[in-house]
Amino acid sequence: MARQVRLVAPGHPHHVIQRGNNRGLIVHDDVDRKHYLQVLGDVAIEHRVSIHAYVLMDNHVHLLVSPSTEQSLSRMMQSLGRRYVGWFNHRHGRTGTLWEGRFRAQVIDADGWLLSCLKYIELNPHRAGLASGLLDWPWSSLSHHIGERRDPLITDHPAFWQLGNTPFERDINYRRWLEEGLSDTDRQHITATLMRGATLGNDAFVHQVGVLTQRDLSPRPRGRPRKVPGIDSVPN
Repeated sequence: MARQVRLVAPGHPHHVIQRGNNRGLIVHDDVDRKHYLQVLGDVAIEHRVSIHAYVLMDNHVHLLVSPSTEQSLSRMMQSLGRRYVGWFNHRHGRTGTLWEGRFRAQVIDADGWLLSCLKYIELNPHRAGLASGLLDWPWSSLSHHIGERRDPLITDHPAFWQLGNTPFERDINYRRWLEEGLSDTDRQHITATLMRGATLGNDAFVHQVGVLTQRDLSPRPRGRPRKVPGIDSVPN
């Protein structure tokens, strides 16, 4: 069976996840982490993809990005895989794939869901029990968004700028919003749609993305389609 073509909507934000093969490590130490982020920054510029947020975990990575063309996202991830995996395998004396299949991605309605996805991504280490304080996991864009440092990887999305008229206001308001956490309902909905590669937004946004990408994004009923009787299927 042919694999489904990944949905990419140029100019819209996308939530991306890529896992290690068999949930294995994709980084072993800070040298690996720094090199991954360096390569990510290089290929994002090369393929004209804006990075709005990221979190680099030990066995997976989340990205929030806006590709400029329909091909930009896949080409960026392919380049990232070739450059980082080759370097990683050489450094650690290994061979073979590092990733668990293809990366997963979902198109996001910036007006309704971008800030929630931002929170979902940057609170990942807290949900995993790896960080108690906001700044206890340095391998994410969180410190950028609360004003502790300016991350050269990050291009702030216009939806983030709506949090305040000045950088100070945005940093303070986002920190407060982070501390409120993410509801289980929103977290589960983001996870479920991401795993299906479904569009995250209301019906109007889904229709808009369908028109833009020339894809029918209307929900499909579960199970096999009902067979319509024809000449060959009419019972004797």
